[in-house]
Amino acid sequence: MSDFNSINFGLGALPLLSKAKTRSISAENPRGEVGGGGKETPDASSPASKLGKGWKARPCITLPKNSTTTLAEIEEPGIIQHIWITVEAKAYRDCVLRFFWDGENSPSVEVPLGDFFANGHGLRYNVNSLPVAVNPSGGFNSYWPMPFSKSCKITVENQRWEDIGGFFYQISYALCPVPENAAYFHAQWQRSLTNRQKPEHIILDRVSGQGHYVGTFLAWTQLANGWWGEGEIKFFIDKDKEYPTICGTGIEDYFGGAWSFGGNTYSTPFLGYPFKREEAGEVPKHCLYRWHLMDPVRFEKNLRVTIQALGWWPDGKFQPLSDDIASVGYWYQSEPHGKFPKLPAIEERWPR
Repeated sequence: MSDFNSINFGLGALPLLSKAKTRSISAENPRGEVGGGGKETPDASSPASKLGKGWKARPCITLPKNSTTTLAEIEEPGIIQHIWITVEAKAYRDCVLRFFWDGENSPSVEVPLGDFFANGHGLRYNVNSLPVAVNPSGGFNSYWPMPFSKSCKITVENQRWEDIGGFFYQISYALCPVPENAAYFHAQWQRSLTNRQKPEHIILDRVSGQGHYVGTFLAWTQLANGWWGEGEIKFFIDKDKEYPTICGTGIEDYFGGAWSFGGNTYSTPFLGYPFKREEAGEVPKHCLYRWHLMDPVRFEKNLRVTIQALGWWPDGKFQPLSDDIASVGYWYQSEPHGKFPKLPAIEERWPR
C-alpha cells in the first residue's frame, strides 16, 4: 500500500508505517516549517510578555478589512487532512475561503467561511458529522481529504468594512507523493430566490471533467407559511438533458428524514438537519447537509445538480415557492475545472 493510501483509508490504516511527513500551519508557524513553531517574541502588551518566547505569543491573526490573507502556501505534493478555524460569527458570510491547487489561477473552492463548514445564514450552531464538525462554541473542523500534486494555496478574503480580529486557524497536512488518479477537491456556493414559474435552485452547473459528487449543504430561508420541503433533488449526469438520471422524492427524504422531519432536528455522521429557527419577527430558517461518503455520484463528462422549492396549496396540490436558498456543492474531479459563476457581492450574501 502506498504512503498516500496509508494516511487516508481510515482506522484500518492506522497501524501502517509511512514515509509521509506530517506538517501543520497556524499563526504560530505560518509556513509549516520544521522546528518553526512558537518563535514569536511577545511584546509588552501580550499575555505572554512575562513568559517570553515560545509561550503562546501569536495564537491568532487579524484579517484586515477589504483584503485577502494567505493562510497556507505549500510547494510540495501532499494532502490536506484537517482544517480547524474559529472566529466571530460576523465573518461567516463576509469572509470567503478559496483553495487553489497546483498553481491554478481560478479557485477550486470558493465559499463563504461559515457555509463551507455547514453553518448557514451567518449563524453559529453545532454539526456532528464525519467530514465536518462544528463544536461549541464555533469550532469549525473539516476532515475532507484534499490531495494536490504540486502545490496548494489557501486564502481568506475579508470583504467587510472593518478589520476582523481573533482569527484562529490550524491546517494539518502530510507531504507525500500523490497518485495520478487522485482527484481534486472542489466546493462552490450558490444563492437564488426561486420563482413560482420555475421554483428551481441550481446547486451546480457547468461542471465538466471526470469526478464524483460528495456533498450538499443548504441554508434555506422560508418565505411562505406551511411545509416547504416537497421539492426533489435532481442529478443530471453526462448526457442527461431534460430529465435526470437520479431524481429524489422530497427534501426530507434526500436528507435522510421522513414526513417533514416530525418537527425535529438531528445531526448524524452522513446527513443532518441541524438547524431550524422559527421566531416571531423573522422568517423561518433551516440548514441541512448530506454527505455522499458511501454513495458518491460519479460522472465521466459533466454534472448538473438542482433542487426544487415546493409546498402545498389548500386543495392538496403542490405549491411552487419563492424561497431564498443558499447552497454548497462539494465534489472531486480531475483538473482543469470549469469556470465558477461570479460569487455574489457581500451585500448579496447577507441573510434575510
